[in-house]
Amino acid sequence: MKLYIFGSCSGTEPVENRHHTAFAVELNGRIYWFDAGENCSYTAHLMGVDLLSVSDVFISHPHMDHVGGLGNLLWNIRKLSTMTKVLPRYGDITLYMPNEDTFEGIMTILKATEGGYKTDYQTLFRRISDGVLLDGDIRVTALHNRHLGQEEGPWQSFSFLIEAESKRIVYSGDVKDLDDIAPFLENGCDLLLMETGHHDPVTVCGRLKGGNVGRICFLHHGRRILSDCEGMLCACRKIFDDVHICNDGDVFDL
Repeated sequence: MKLYIFGSCSGTEPVENRHHTAFAVELNGRIYWFDAGENCSYTAHLMGVDLLSVSDVFISHPHMDHVGGLGNLLWNIRKLSTMTKVLPRYGDITLYMPNEDTFEGIMTILKATEGGYKTDYQTLFRRISDGVLLDGDIRVTALHNRHLGQEEGPWQSFSFLIEAESKRIVYSGDVKDLDDIAPFLENGCDLLLMETGHHDPVTVCGRLKGGNVGRICFLHHGRRILSDCEGMLCACRKIFDDVHICNDGDVFDL
């Protein structure tokens, strides 16, 4: 199982060598995609990731730094399929999203482009709600969070628990507080993908120290961490042993 980081930045102004948040988990050749910031499919393709092996795309919430590259991802999959005359290897592509308006808007744009986004496979919408979204070789569970300030549903912002090969990966998405993902952390996790766009990494490490999180990989970086990545990493490692600050193009074996 591999983890690919396609974008590591939050919704700041453009930052050199960093794009908005996107990553994927590859398991047995199949690609499970999470969030789709700008240029994510461009980065993935140049990293050697087979876009025709994408089967499921999970969007944590509909902000631009998480969906800005989604239309391009779908378009590039279609383009590669047309060029190679090979259909997506796992059939239809399913988009798990909390907001159908965003899905419909992207599809409207795609249908107005070259070829009208005509495909021999379907692009399916599945509305995200709390609970298990996908259960097979990989299991993906959604949990709503308070990033958007909501007090009740229908929820528009989610965190994800990814389970495969006896590993537990928690992706925070954008959260108001660590308490939002506490139910996912109660049973421990091997890897926490934690956003820094709204949180101080040192404070996060302090709160998780001595708990049952194996490794923290920070992503969705805000200005605080981008101003001094090396200094921030040193400060975090004084508190929590296994910490990494993600960069675009990182690949991890899990």
